[in-house]
Amino acid sequence: MANQAETLKDLVEAAQAHAPIRVAVVAADQGLVLETVREAASLGLIEPRLIGDPDGILACAKDAHVEIDRAAIVNAKSGAEAARAGVDLVRAGDADAVMKGNIHTDTFMRALLDKDRGLRVPGQRVSHVFMVDIPTYPKLLAITDAAINITPDLTAKAQILQNAIEVLGLLGVETPKAAILSAVETVNPAITSTLDAACLTLMAKRGQIAGAIVDGPMAFDNAISADAAREKGIISGVAGDVDILLVPDLVSGNILAKNLEYLAGATAAGIVLGLSAPAVLSSRADPPAARLAALALTVLMHQPRAQRRETMEPESAIHCAPQPEDACCPIGA
Repeated sequence: MANQAETLKDLVEAAQAHAPIRVAVVAADQGLVLETVREAASLGLIEPRLIGDPDGILACAKDAHVEIDRAAIVNAKSGAEAARAGVDLVRAGDADAVMKGNIHTDTFMRALLDKDRGLRVPGQRVSHVFMVDIPTYPKLLAITDAAINITPDLTAKAQILQNAIEVLGLLGVETPKAAILSAVETVNPAITSTLDAACLTLMAKRGQIAGAIVDGPMAFDNAISADAAREKGIISGVAGDVDILLVPDLVSGNILAKNLEYLAGATAAGIVLGLSAPAVLSSRADPPAARLAALALTVLMHQPRAQRRETMEPESAIHCAPQPEDACCPIGA
């Protein structure tokens, strides 16, 4: 993607330049899910693989006026079975990505994170990012992590930030600007998030975090508004032009993303990073535009993966889903 995406619509248009990818839609028995899948398929973004109870999917399809071939549905009796089937399709090479449908997030993520049969990548932390389109902000804003890592420590935050930086690169942002959020802009030993922010800023300067300009600790107003930072005497190359907001923990990030969505008219497309395949983690209440943009993002994420596979040697082969901190490896492991 040559130019930076400024809106979620830009993501959809960019994704249309690529071939459609095969998406395993887990628990597809929901009208909004089927409508999104139909639109994404009509735009040439995806080739859906619907998973779930055939009778339930067909009933929803009839209500939503969506035509479905019963023979194309992968039968699954429960949410857990549907999630397992979606993961198996990816592992077998029959799907390129997975999408959460009418299923609880913890059930969906449990299958993805299964140590033996899931989509985990050794040494890679799994995280989540919201790509948020805000009417009052001039470009897309990435918020991470607001859905998977509950109270990440310094090492986890470094990995979460690196995941987000790599995604921004796919969207045409060569050197994204990342603000490490806290309640204040000064280091206070009593507020752990300010200590982490200071460390992450130094780690970026020393090359331990690559590909971004990082500054923190920063309060939200300073990150978003150059005027606010100027009034407080903060000299920063990030303030007012931020691309990534790294939040202190899941709770604060989740509240921030939902505040922007419900009070500022924003649209947030959520996706899981760090797995062997992209995963769309949509809320059952998400509007079609958010789901469609998330699918477009999976298309863009799939391209580098496909290119890497082609060059390998032949023998190379706004919800909470808690992930224990000891489930991932630290930097350098």
